Amino acid sequence: MRYLILIIFLLLFDSFIFQTFVPLAENWSTPVQYVATILYWLFPVALLGLMVLAGKREQKILTLSQFIIFRATIMIAYISKLLVAIVLGINGLIYLISMLIARLIGQEVPYDSSWWMIRIALVIGLFIFSVLLYGMLRNRYRYKVFREKVEIPGLPQALKGFKIIQISDIHAGSLTDKAGIQKGIDLINKESADLICFTGDLVNNVAAEMDGFVSLFKQLKSTYGTYSVLGNHDYGDYVRWPDQASKMLNFKQIIEVHRALGWELLLNENRTINVNDHEIGIIGVENYSAHPRFSRYGDMEKAVDGLGKVDLKLLLSHDPSHWDDDVRKHYQDIDLTMSGHTHGGQFGIEMGRFKWSPVSHYYKQWIGLYREDAQYIYVNRGFGFLGYPGRVGILPEITVLELC
Repeated sequence: MRYLILIIFLLLFDSFIFQTFVPLAENWSTPVQYVATILYWLFPVALLGLMVLAGKREQKILTLSQFIIFRATIMIAYISKLLVAIVLGINGLIYLISMLIARLIGQEVPYDSSWWMIRIALVIGLFIFSVLLYGMLRNRYRYKVFREKVEIPGLPQALKGFKIIQISDIHAGSLTDKAGIQKGIDLINKESADLICFTGDLVNNVAAEMDGFVSLFKQLKSTYGTYSVLGNHDYGDYVRWPDQASKMLNFKQIIEVHRALGWELLLNENRTINVNDHEIGIIGVENYSAHPRFSRYGDMEKAVDGLGKVDLKLLLSHDPSHWDDDVRKHYQDIDLTMSGHTHGGQFGIEMGRFKWSPVSHYYKQWIGLYREDAQYIYVNRGFGFLGYPGRVGILPEITVLELC
């Protein structure tokens, strides 16, 4: 019944959009009109097919990658149509208001601009569809290396040039192309990093998503190893578990995956590494968010407990809101915090110093390097993706941080 209601609603929605554009095709030849009609109704039919396939995934009618692209293309088509409907709705509302005002003051009804607005709406819809489709087909595994020199006040000379690679937000449940992932792994290893840090969200929901990917990410190499923390998606909080025991079992499996990868998972704890006779403290806090909609498992007091005097303090904390909410207030001796979580919004604009994304209105530190007094935070754009299987303007990131 739920699917039937959805189908009826979408068919009515598609019919409304279709009838709006019919006047544009009045002067087209009959064959062109037929082709345009078939292309338009192709997506509603594909949506019905998607619903059928969703219930028969076990039959492997499509590969996982094909299914994700198929599903996302339909989603993109309806997002584009929705924007078209919004433009047409605004135009209709403006015309209605102007008509009422004209009648109240006894003037003629103003000129109907709907003809031009239909064209504008069509252009907007086609543009958004093309951009989102390109972002999905071209940018999912188009990894970009971002480099930053981080000037740490008082950093010992022996630690200058120390190279850290940060990756974040792998979201294994969204990944399908092992060859594409391998390109990212190769870019990381090519850097010959001193240290690799992973800042959370290994999976979307469950540990099993990493099946088949462990051998890939196990290839990561650095002089002093890979250290990792958990993100909000790693706790299984977005799954309806049959009982608490099942959720805890999944959490244990997440921990085992980190061990299988050879990564040092820090659960509100710290480690010290010796580099050229100087000590670097690596602090890993569990997910800590200043936003109430996200979980807070982080305990900084516990995370720093037992950490003696060191020459440099690095903090791995998945959610960048932790920095202003807690780190800068109470832990001013932490030199560099590394975070992820935002994905850079997966959609935005980066042109030189100008950077914008919808997520920038939600997070003060949302992308790249920030400094307040003697403390830094770097917010990684993410290695994978979630929801929309692609990126527009904000590419998947491999961060290279060089201390100086």
